[in-house]
Amino acid sequence: MKVLSFLSVIIISLFSFFSCNIKTTRTENNEKELTLVMAEVNPDGTIVAEMDKAFKQKVEELSNGKIKIDLQLGGTLGDEENIMPVIRGENSSIHLMRISAFSLAARGCTKTSLLAIPFTFKNREHFWTFATSDSANTILNEPYEKKLGVKGLFYGEEGFRHFFATKKLSGTSDFEGMKLRITSDKIMKGVAEGLKAEPVSIGFGDLLVALQTGLADSAEQPIANYLANHFHKVAPNMILDGHTLGVTEVIINSNVWDSLSNSQQHILQVAGSYAGEVCRKFSQEAEDKAKAQLIAEGAVFTEVNDLTPWKQACEKIISESSKADPDLYQKILDMAK
Repeated sequence: MKVLSFLSVIIISLFSFFSCNIKTTRTENNEKELTLVMAEVNPDGTIVAEMDKAFKQKVEELSNGKIKIDLQLGGTLGDEENIMPVIRGENSSIHLMRISAFSLAARGCTKTSLLAIPFTFKNREHFWTFATSDSANTILNEPYEKKLGVKGLFYGEEGFRHFFATKKLSGTSDFEGMKLRITSDKIMKGVAEGLKAEPVSIGFGDLLVALQTGLADSAEQPIANYLANHFHKVAPNMILDGHTLGVTEVIINSNVWDSLSNSQQHILQVAGSYAGEVCRKFSQEAEDKAKAQLIAEGAVFTEVNDLTPWKQACEKIISESSKADPDLYQKILDMAK
C-alpha cells in the first residue's frame, strides 16, 4: 500500500512538472483559451465519471472550444488524499476535481459536513430538492469563504453508500471488532465507533489490495463504485443499510476561479448545472444495472428491513455533527417530501 501511495505522489509531481499552471493562448478576438485539468478517482463507466464527461462536453460546447477540460479518470493523478494538497495550492497543476462531501468535511467545512451525516437524506428526490436550493449554494461557497483554496461548483450523487465485507453481513452486530476502512473524517470515525468496529485509514487506491491481504475486512461504497472498482471480487457481501448518500461536489482551485472572466465563470456554472441534471437522471438507472451485474457475478446482497439498530448505532455522531449548524441541518431535513 505504501508503494501505491508513493507512486501516486510521484505521478502528481511529474504531472505538475510537465504542466504549466493553466495552459493559455490568445485567440484573434483576444479571448483567452484555457485548458483546465480535472481529476477523478473513479474509472470510466461510473456515475460520477459520466457526470464529469457531461460537464466537460458542455463546457467545451458553451465556450466554442475556448475552454477545454483535460479529464483524467480512474485515479490517474492519485486518490483524494494525494490530490487535495495539490489542488489547494497557489499554483496548482490540477484545477478541478470531483470530491466526496466526506473529504471536505474532514478539512474543516462544517456546513458541508452536514451532508455526510448518516440518514440525513431519505431518498434521491430529497437530495436533489436540496441541491437546487439556496442552502446548497451556501454550502458550495463554504471552502472558498474559509480560504481553503477551493470553491464548490456543483453537486452530484453516486447513490446511497452501503457496507460490504469479506464475510457475510446480516446486521450491526457483525461489525464488532471488524477492520473497517473509513475516510479520515470525524463522522465516519463516529459511525465506526457506533458499530464497535476497528476503523482503519487506507487510501482509496490501496483498498482492493487491503481487502485481499486482510488489512481491511470491510468498507463502504455506493453500488456502482463497488462494481467499477472490482471490490466484489474480494469482498462479495454487501448489506443495503444506505447509511449515507454519496453526495459529491466538483470543486475548482480558488486562484483559477478568481482568474476567470465573468463569462467564463458563468460557463462553468451552467455546465455544472447541466452535469448535475445528467447525474440526476442517470444515477438510479446506472445503480440498477450495476446491481444486476453484481448479482450475476456472485455478489450477495442483504436487505435491511428495519433501520432502527443502524440509526441507534449512529445516534451519537448524528447528534454531535448536527450541532455544527443546527438551523441549516433542520432546513435540509425539512426538504424531504
